[in-house]
Amino acid sequence: MSATHSATPAATFRSLCRSSPWKWETLRFTVAWRSAEKDTRPLKAWIRRPAALRVEDDDGVLLHSTTGTAGSRDALYVSATRKSWLLAPRLITPVYNDAGFVLRRPEAAYGEPAFGDPRWAAMLDPVEFAGDSPVAFESPFANRVELENIVEEEFEGRPVLSAIATPNLTYKPFTPGYPLIGRGRTEVKVDVGTGICVSTRALDGEFAGGGHWLRILGVDEYMIDDHFVDSGMGLTDVSSHIPWNVS
Repeated sequence: MSATHSATPAATFRSLCRSSPWKWETLRFTVAWRSAEKDTRPLKAWIRRPAALRVEDDDGVLLHSTTGTAGSRDALYVSATRKSWLLAPRLITPVYNDAGFVLRRPEAAYGEPAFGDPRWAAMLDPVEFAGDSPVAFESPFANRVELENIVEEEFEGRPVLSAIATPNLTYKPFTPGYPLIGRGRTEVKVDVGTGICVSTRALDGEFAGGGHWLRILGVDEYMIDDHFVDSGMGLTDVSSHIPWNVS
């Protein structure tokens, strides 16, 4: 997927940042946050959209597990806001550009499961770098983020678009107070196949060197509910022979 398939490399990068909700359903990965001094211990995670999440430490100790099953939409929803009735993004078709990435995102129930740090949602769906649609008029500082040095490269064995990003005044983190990039310049890498932000690394200021890295291990693998609970549900494996004892 070439960065020359859209009007400009920056337009392609931004459309890729809008595309994650339509590019994958399940994900297996490791992730770690890094500071100027050292990296945190990596975590292993499994996600099944819309909300199932399992997290283990690097020794395989279970830290968090949930199926994320939504509650019943009963009479309480009659007086709720219309937002509670929005459909999942995968049920709505966005507007695509000629590169096959999302030009305009429809109104939908966006959001990703997170563990500990709310920035999980932003790295899994980095729309905060682009906004839901292109700006009405391209001019300096009109976009949420200024982009420089956009190149195609590989990260952890997968193709990515890499750029130097600098936030403008209109930059709005997906989760208020938890921006994926800070003030100054940040090196950002977005996976072409999934639209996930797999790496950030601050280049300026006191937090230089800080950010995160994410290694994708599997995409759209089959994951059942049993994988997202603390213990199995005792289901019978019908593919195995079941002996019947007759006395």
